[in-house]
Amino acid sequence: MLVSLHIENVAVIRCADMDFSRGFCVLTGETGAGKSLLIDSINLLMGGRVNREIIRTGEDKALISALFSPDEATRNALSALGIDTEDELMLQRTVRRDGKSEARINGRAVTGGMLREVGELLINIHGQSDNQKLMQTAAHRVLLDDYAQNADELGQYSKLYDRWKTVRDEMSRLRSNVAERLRLKEMLEFQIKDIDAAKLRPGEEEKLTERRDKLLHLEKINRQVSLACRVLCDGEKATVTTLCDRATAALEQIAPIIPECDELIERLNSIRAEAEDIADRVREFGDEDVEDPTAELDRIEGRLDLISRLGRKYGDGVAAILTFRDEANARLHEIDIADDLIEDLAEEEKSLSKQLTAAADELTQLRKSAAEAMSAAVQESLAFLDMPKVRFSVAVTPAEDFTAEGKDHVEFLIATNQGEPLQPMTRIASGGELSRIMLALRSVLNLRYGVPTTIYDEVDTGISGRTARKVGIKLAGLSKHTQVICVTHSAQIASLADAHYVIEKQETADREGTLRAETSVHLLSENERVEEIARILSGLDVTDAQRMAARELMAERSQL
Repeated sequence: MLVSLHIENVAVIRCADMDFSRGFCVLTGETGAGKSLLIDSINLLMGGRVNREIIRTGEDKALISALFSPDEATRNALSALGIDTEDELMLQRTVRRDGKSEARINGRAVTGGMLREVGELLINIHGQSDNQKLMQTAAHRVLLDDYAQNADELGQYSKLYDRWKTVRDEMSRLRSNVAERLRLKEMLEFQIKDIDAAKLRPGEEEKLTERRDKLLHLEKINRQVSLACRVLCDGEKATVTTLCDRATAALEQIAPIIPECDELIERLNSIRAEAEDIADRVREFGDEDVEDPTAELDRIEGRLDLISRLGRKYGDGVAAILTFRDEANARLHEIDIADDLIEDLAEEEKSLSKQLTAAADELTQLRKSAAEAMSAAVQESLAFLDMPKVRFSVAVTPAEDFTAEGKDHVEFLIATNQGEPLQPMTRIASGGELSRIMLALRSVLNLRYGVPTTIYDEVDTGISGRTARKVGIKLAGLSKHTQVICVTHSAQIASLADAHYVIEKQETADREGTLRAETSVHLLSENERVEEIARILSGLDVTDAQRMAARELMAERSQL
């Protein structure tokens, strides 16, 4: 269950703290007081989409945190996600002005996706948008599957379907226009022949470029090589080697007197040997007798031009051209063996179709069984919610072909008046009926696999009086199995709560003394509840008669 909620700098909420109890909790307040902001904040905390406009004007960030006390089933589900907890679980989300957000679970940073997964285990939020989902037939299948609890079977089916569709798509591609395949084959054969004729070798372009540069500067290379060698050891006069010899001879004369000279002589000998080695290496640079440099340059330029021409068609550089050739050859091989591949794929598709049919049939049976039970349960719940003559049914009919969710078409059917035939609910349900139908569905689903906390945002839309009272009784009944938090404008609903919070907006001075709107949340005492429920009943000035009516409504709580 949700134990406490803390909100900072969310629109007109500067700072608000709420401690929740078990059972049935209601939130009331004037229109525009900020009730929807509480729901938006909880949505954000549960991993909802970040909107930096939600941050209070003048502040850099907004913060929402909540403390939960998970039951054993929820703790086990959390453990499967890698989150171990015993008594309490803390969720926190920070939204910054630059659009960035930060999520934490028990102080550990987590991704938004992880926050959503955890949030789905802790809270179910039912708002007015959920009523609109009932007008989308696709949502009917999801709700039925939730009730059927067939996630494992649906998962197995989905894997088979994905592979079956991949095989069919591949077969379709291979069976594409025969003339197109022949045209592609001819083009690939030409490209491969064009590349093979060049007899390219990996690294060839780099070697040719290096050789070309050397031939272009051959005269300069030879001249500088000759100069370097003369300076090092080939000259007739002072060279590095002769100078080292003279210095060595001089030091040998004083070595008997100065022992340190022996080390210096060794170093000079090393320098001389190094100079001779360098000279040998330098000679190799120019030690080349090119018979006809111009002819060789023409040959190299022609080869580089060929590589460049091929590169413009098949890829920049020899490596890219050869890669293109390998890929073209693989595609050509695929075309050559297309008939064999099609035959193999056809066999696999046949096998997958059998498996898919069996998996789809199993899903159909589960859905039909669940549809029967769900129809009866929702029918009973609707009767309690002042819709006794409404008939509700979940229709499961065969789809034309396999889909990603099975081979069933699921649709909710309803007859709102006696003697009328069942018709698609998307055509005939009114706003008030949708609210009660969704409540009936949620009550049935929650009793089957409910999350610890369910939040209803203005579930009283389109209803009043006796019907609203029945909705309140239904919510109070649900709260015996799960924590129920309800935002409402109905005194008939609010008077049945175990805990009643009022949301108010007033103007307060900020640090600069400027008056600003600010929303606060307050847990009402028994006497304060009487005044608030009387206010909802009256709409204007509260009278003793309305207070008496409020007490009578509240007194019925003990009889539930």
